[in-house]
Amino acid sequence: MSVLKEQFITDDKGQRTGVIFSIEDYEKILEELEELECIRAYDAAKSSGDEAIPFEQTIREIEAGRE
Repeated sequence: MSVLKEQFITDDKGQRTGVIFSIEDYEKILEELEELECIRAYDAAKSSGDEAIPFEQTIREIEAGRE
């Protein structure tokens, strides 16, 4: 990720209370968070010890449940 260009909102005591990003930086942050969420979900599934089900079998089971 490139260097963010942020601006801070401060209260009357000079304490930072908020931050402003460009739309471009905001969208990059959202993309990074989404990717991190996927990685965490993968890691959790991998470490759960549950048996992996092939994608094709999963689709068949879903479709069979619709009948």
